[in-house]
Amino acid sequence: MAENNGSATGTAKKSFFKGVKSEFKKISWPGKSTLIKETTAVVVYSVILGGFIALVDLVIKYGINALGLLG
Repeated sequence: MAENNGSATGTAKKSFFKGVKSEFKKISWPGKSTLIKETTAVVVYSVILGGFIALVDLVIKYGINALGLLG
């Protein structure tokens, strides 16, 4: 059986990281103002969605209690 000295694996790793570096150069990063606007939108949407889920949970809990299904 022939022994593998690891050079093929090392070459594959180098090639992979060169590809990653090349792809990172293609990324167009958002500007500061765009980043702030989009982050704010995500936070606001998350808070609104969280409030909606809490409200639905409260209504369902109230409904189940009204039916006497829980203690």
